[in-house]
Amino acid sequence: MSPLHGFSDNPFKTRDDFKTACISLLRALKPYQSPGRARIKLPLATGTHFDDIAAQLEGFARPLWAIAALVHGECLTREEIDELVWPYSQGLANGTDPNHEEYWGPVVVRDQRMVEMEIISFALLTAPDDFFHCQSSEVQRNITEWLKAINGKDFPVTNWLWFRVMTNLALTKVCGVPYQDVKEFMDEDLDHMEQFYLGEGWAADGVWNENGRQADYYSGSFAIQFSQLLYVRMARYLDPERCARFEERAIAFASLFWRYFDENGAAIPFGRSLTYRFAFAGFWSAIAFAGVNLVAPLNDWGACKGLLLRHFRWWSEQHNIFNIDGTLTIGFTYPNMYMSEDYNSPQSPYWAMKSFVALALPETHPFWKTEERALPESDEKIKTVVPAKSPMQIVCHTGHHHYLLSSGQFCPWPLKATEAKYGKFAYSSHFGFSVPTGSLLAQTAPDSTLALSNDGGDTWRVPWKSLKYEVTYTRFSSESQSVENVPTLISTWNPWKDANVEVQTVLIAPSSRFMNWHIRRHKIVNNGAVAVDLDVVQGGFAIQGREVKRGGVLPSFTDSNNLFSKKDSTFHEGALVASGGALVCSSAGASGIQHFGGDLTFSDLKPDILKPDANTNLMWQRTLIPALGFKTRTIAAKSGIEFTSGVFAMARRLGLEEKYDGVDVGAEWHEAPKHWWRDA
Repeated sequence: MSPLHGFSDNPFKTRDDFKTACISLLRALKPYQSPGRARIKLPLATGTHFDDIAAQLEGFARPLWAIAALVHGECLTREEIDELVWPYSQGLANGTDPNHEEYWGPVVVRDQRMVEMEIISFALLTAPDDFFHCQSSEVQRNITEWLKAINGKDFPVTNWLWFRVMTNLALTKVCGVPYQDVKEFMDEDLDHMEQFYLGEGWAADGVWNENGRQADYYSGSFAIQFSQLLYVRMARYLDPERCARFEERAIAFASLFWRYFDENGAAIPFGRSLTYRFAFAGFWSAIAFAGVNLVAPLNDWGACKGLLLRHFRWWSEQHNIFNIDGTLTIGFTYPNMYMSEDYNSPQSPYWAMKSFVALALPETHPFWKTEERALPESDEKIKTVVPAKSPMQIVCHTGHHHYLLSSGQFCPWPLKATEAKYGKFAYSSHFGFSVPTGSLLAQTAPDSTLALSNDGGDTWRVPWKSLKYEVTYTRFSSESQSVENVPTLISTWNPWKDANVEVQTVLIAPSSRFMNWHIRRHKIVNNGAVAVDLDVVQGGFAIQGREVKRGGVLPSFTDSNNLFSKKDSTFHEGALVASGGALVCSSAGASGIQHFGGDLTFSDLKPDILKPDANTNLMWQRTLIPALGFKTRTIAAKSGIEFTSGVFAMARRLGLEEKYDGVDVGAEWHEAPKHWWRDA
């Protein structure tokens, strides 16, 4: 893969920098525009569950997030308008013409075309002269009729409802359709989405109940909050009461959402559609576009600007996101089909272009004139642990690692790797998470999860659907006898529907004394009438598992003293399997897990370093997973076992020169919090 000039070498400091990056992405698509300009098809032969014409419509529509913003913000020269805008205006005319060979086709039930209609509607709303009013009356009728087909169709009860709302908004504000003709459709969808609201500004992606519980990036940057902010900007006088409510929710959401971004700009990957990449930051761009004034600690434009631009700077360092022609790949930090969804076409990643909507603001706007600010609390190393009750997560910034603990969410659809995307115990902005490639233990890539087998290890089950879940606190005592209430997640789940095994998992966030550790307590209960034999394995964070200089296998150790005496100029390298746990140290940092006791004794313990298939992890191509396994355990009827583990992680986020700020990794590993916690 190759870096993209204009993006990968971009400092992302100014509006001009942001425009340069945007145009470099758009120009990479030009060779793949169809003759009639209504479709874009990248030269990759991968399929989706929907038809290829709709996939090529994705390629046309998704760049419009940026193109329309560029037009609205008067960013472009006459030559750039001719190069980048008019081909899309022509494509819109041809794609909506039933008699043209590049016609996009009629809209049918739950059609991907409905998704792309929101983006086309955004272009009409922000640049009506360039995309609608300049067209002939016949083309205007075609555009209007094609968009009107979205009404009266069966829709998924998810963020998709926003696509119809924004389409109807464009129909009435730009295409001349009377408001009364679309108001009923808009009100019905908007009222339905009120059922998604969870509190704290958060909305679920659908109704949060036993049929599905998702509050991922679709709740914010990818769709719901993003679309609400567009609505605030464009429907403020049409629907003032609702817009005021959406503005209040955006302010509440922002007060927590900023914590999902690390100091270096990296966001915590979680949930589905992660190939949308820098769409993570779309919320901050939309906040600026909508003109919403946030409250402390985000109460100046420099804070939002910093969150947006740092995120783009982080992505500018990920050179493997591009094909050699400069187009985006399916994947995360490198091309990866294991983590993709069946709705990801080669053109799908350009959903990321919505993060450029801040270009719609003039260069005189305070967002662009104000100096960017660092993350709030950065002077204190941002050592914070904050519960997010609505999405059932705890965001942890330890100073050496940025991640979240998660419990309670699940996706009910037949989504690839759904357990990995929603059901793991922890998700990291540095270590990422892993997806399965097969049924063998190592192929399940059980990082940050618990894997159970009742057939001697032939098949494995990991958490998916929690039956019960809550946020609470655990009392944590230090050597000085001070007591701290530490945020804690508790969940209960069943590995098998046809068995009576129940698992309760307690996730205890880092305490101020042991910031590089979080604790997991598990209780496995057999509620049945006969005994069951179980194999149990749990993993820590997956970590880059190769030597930095030659890419060779990391050396193995059974004595931690030997590992910590072998040190490069700034970091340790090696894989440790000892009596009480397992640890991997590499150029990426340190990841380990220790047994803290319980009904499973140290003699039962089988610590290991799992080697999953290459490309299972979103961040790192070749990983190792420190893991704790236990000898096959028979659990009698109406009884159970309990055990506690500590998960250790320290990230080297700043390159080979990073020295963990003087912290001794070996000392941190040896001083585990085995005996300092107790129940509240």
